[in-house]
Amino acid sequence: MNTGSDEPGEVVVVPDGAADETPGETRADGARGEQGLGSKAPEFIKARRALHLSWQVGVFVIGLAVVVAGVIMLPLPGPGWVVIFGGMAIWATEFVWAQLVLRWTKRKVTEAAQRALDPEVRRRNIVLTSIGLVIVVALVSVYVWKFGVVMPWKIKDQ
Repeated sequence: MNTGSDEPGEVVVVPDGAADETPGETRADGARGEQGLGSKAPEFIKARRALHLSWQVGVFVIGLAVVVAGVIMLPLPGPGWVVIFGGMAIWATEFVWAQLVLRWTKRKVTEAAQRALDPEVRRRNIVLTSIGLVIVVALVSVYVWKFGVVMPWKIKDQ
C-alpha cells in the first residue's frame, strides 16, 4: 500500500504552511504546492505505524466494496459510474495513486464539458441527433407499414 513515500516506515505529512496554498500555486522557495496528496488520516493515527497500516487496510477494503458495488451496478439499474468514483474518492483519502487518478478524471471531464459547450460541436451534435431521429422514424414507419401496430411478441403462430 502506498503511504505517499518511497521510504519504508515513512508517511506523508503536509507542512503547516502548505495547507494554505492552492494546488499548483508556487511558493516563495519555488516549489509548487500539492495540497491534497498523501494521507488524510488523523494525526494520532499517522503517528503510529501499525494503526496507520490498519487504517489504510480499512480504507482500502471499504473503497473496494464501494467500487465493486459500482461495477455490479453498471449492467444493472443504478448509478454505477457515480458509485465507482465514490469508491475512488474513498481511496483518495488515503492513497496518492487514487488522488492522482481523480485529478486526471476531473481534468478530463472538465475538458469534455468545455468541448461540449463549443458552438461548433453543439451544432454538429444537433445535426447528428437530427439525422439519427430521421433514421429511427423511418425504421419505425417501415415496421408499422409492414406489420401494423401489432408488437412482435404478440404475432400469432402461422
